[in-house]
Amino acid sequence: MIRRAAIWCALIAAPLALAACAPMPLADAERVCLEDARAATGPQGKLGIGVASGRGGVRPFSRVEVSVSSDYIMGRDPAQAYDACVQRRAGQPPSRPLHDITGWSAR
Repeated sequence: MIRRAAIWCALIAAPLALAACAPMPLADAERVCLEDARAATGPQGKLGIGVASGRGGVRPFSRVEVSVSSDYIMGRDPAQAYDACVQRRAGQPPSRPLHDITGWSAR
């Protein structure tokens, strides 16, 4: 009985695993990879400040997040990070260079 369940799980999981390896559409890869390019420009951060209320009364809270990409640490140009990301995700080079994308800025 356990062996039969394992076979069924394998039959269901195999196609899902293969689908995860398939390249994504070029436009989707380009959109997702813009974040990799921005991350290559330097540390990225978020700051949250607020007030929470509940049983314990009102209390302030804060939250800080900082991330640094390996592309930034290695000194990779954002355009190189973008090109490599699109190639990896879509299996083909970007349709246009990073600096030709409307609205691109390193911030």
